[in-house]
Amino acid sequence: MTVDGQTAIEKIMSRASGSARVAPGDVVVCAIDMTVLIDFQFRAFNQWSRPLRISDPAKVAVILDHGAPAPSIGDANAHAEARAFVAEFGIPNFFDIGHHGICHQVVAEQGLARPGGMLVCADSHTCSGGAFNCAARGLGPMEVLQVLCTGQTWFVVPETVRVELTGRLPVGVTAKDAFLHLAGRYAHATANRAIEFDGPALAGLDMHDRRVLATHGIELLAEFALFPCDDVTTAALAVADGPVDPLWSDAEAPVADRIQVALDDVEPFVGLPGGVVDNSVPLADVGEVTVQQCFIGSCANGQLDDLRVAADLLQGRQVAAGTRLIVTPASQQVLLDALRAGYIETLVAAGAMVTNPGCGACPGYDLGVVGDGENCLTSSTRNFRGRMGSATANVYMASPATVAASAVAGRIVAARELVGG
Repeated sequence: MTVDGQTAIEKIMSRASGSARVAPGDVVVCAIDMTVLIDFQFRAFNQWSRPLRISDPAKVAVILDHGAPAPSIGDANAHAEARAFVAEFGIPNFFDIGHHGICHQVVAEQGLARPGGMLVCADSHTCSGGAFNCAARGLGPMEVLQVLCTGQTWFVVPETVRVELTGRLPVGVTAKDAFLHLAGRYAHATANRAIEFDGPALAGLDMHDRRVLATHGIELLAEFALFPCDDVTTAALAVADGPVDPLWSDAEAPVADRIQVALDDVEPFVGLPGGVVDNSVPLADVGEVTVQQCFIGSCANGQLDDLRVAADLLQGRQVAAGTRLIVTPASQQVLLDALRAGYIETLVAAGAMVTNPGCGACPGYDLGVVGDGENCLTSSTRNFRGRMGSATANVYMASPATVAASAVAGRIVAARELVGG
């Protein structure tokens, strides 16, 4: 009898659980290679939930990101708790104010998500680590606490959907547009499953693009979002020592579904207010929408390339009267690199507000909350009602190129409308 091959997530969970072979629907207990704690986690640490011991300090990272620097007394106390925790348990991977950033950006910069491994964090966009061939997933704070103490947790092995990418993205069209294309048409096919991004187009997708797609796995309702390990991966991981032991699907591995996306045919997309699933359309179908706030940032699109795109479009131009443009670098390193490249000067000269690194306006926590009835165009990760502030605000989602162009126009437009072509 021939035994079918395994998918990437099945192989990773087989190895992490010490099982010879796992299959979709199996419940497995997996060893975790890296546990990432963020500032919100330390709000939960009190007399009954603060750990008395941890499994392995070397497999823990502490990153202050959601409220950094602290915008409230509660955040300041959480940060103090984080510093005390790091000192008590000797955590080597600590990213305090001045060395911080959105946790998923720091994970990428520091090489904390390793091929073939497993990573968890109490943030739903942890799937970002899948760009590095790492099975990365967000868990609840108490589940993360369990992993912290025991070094392991349980999962249900998911089915796999393979997203086969062909062609190349046209000029002015980005990985964000490709994600919105998927969300508008295929999210129900990927729900509660693992996504494998594959196909000949991968050769033309840099790590920025892969991270955009992997980070948005949760918006596609997936459990995991994985890329194979190739030269792009190993080059990005060269910043840090660590195991590179990738796992990928066998050619004959059965999958629950296959989705084919010709990147040549993708056009600028916009996620309409309320959420992107079944609610993302070509920009040409949006109509006339004026915007009071434009935001470029988040773990998906606060990367250096995103700031470069915005600076290029804003060079010699001004943000429209009545519109504010807020730009939040994803990390201190992104901010420093953007300063050196001159992007920050260009953005500020154009009338943009560049903030300190962190999650910022994305979760509606600080650094750009939107008000009642306002229209906001964001390149961040979510746009459901109340996500970025008032529940009566309308939050649209698009690529940084579309956001930057719209900030100049004062209404939602494609970048090509601004530059011609």
